[in-house]
Amino acid sequence: MKQNKWEIYLALGLGVTSFTIYLIQDLIFDNLSVIFNDILSQIAYLPIYILLSTIVFDRLLSRREKGERLKKLNMIIGTFFSESGVTMLHCLSRFDMKREETAKIILSKDWINKPEMMRRWLGQNGIKINSRADGLEELKMTLLGKREFLLRMLENPNLLEHESFTELLWAVFHLTEELASRADLNHLSEADYHHFSGDIERAYSLLMVEWLTYMVHLKEDYPYLFSFSSRTNPFDPEARVEISD
Repeated sequence: MKQNKWEIYLALGLGVTSFTIYLIQDLIFDNLSVIFNDILSQIAYLPIYILLSTIVFDRLLSRREKGERLKKLNMIIGTFFSESGVTMLHCLSRFDMKREETAKIILSKDWINKPEMMRRWLGQNGIKINSRADGLEELKMTLLGKREFLLRMLENPNLLEHESFTELLWAVFHLTEELASRADLNHLSEADYHHFSGDIERAYSLLMVEWLTYMVHLKEDYPYLFSFSSRTNPFDPEARVEISD
């Protein structure tokens, strides 16, 4: 309400100032018709000014701000994969019964140029999780070790605009809480194993999509970072940082 009053007072003040200036101009030059003609000319230009300022300039500024925000987001996502994401992919992929099929596609030369094809494949039974396939206790310890780092990431206001990445973090947090709440992960009921398979699939599929998107970004904008990430590909069993001849 106070802000609306301030705007009203400002509009009135500007209007009175403009009227006063025109009145002084009429008293000095005694040519009212010229003054009205000038006012009409300025009013005629007003729609063009509004078009330029509100649509063209604002859109250009918004596009620039969006580019800057996206750059910051990609830096945060890069930090996530360096500190936690790649390790999580290693751990979660052990429960994927189609891991070898996934690895074969990702290790092919053209997968990076077809990210949409990869996303569709992942969404069409490209992932088959079995929570009995590997040690849930080891997965729990890994996720608990990354918990503080992930909490700090959630505190970053830039991530609020990245819904898919925020959803990934919540999926990982949920899986971590489910694992931490079980006293003995080696002796679970069939219902628990089924539940963990669903939680792992959710976190793993979201993580895969974000990793694919991030890799495409690196290839397009930062080839030297893409080279390093390719050499540490979590789906390549023979991956090594050292560059071979």
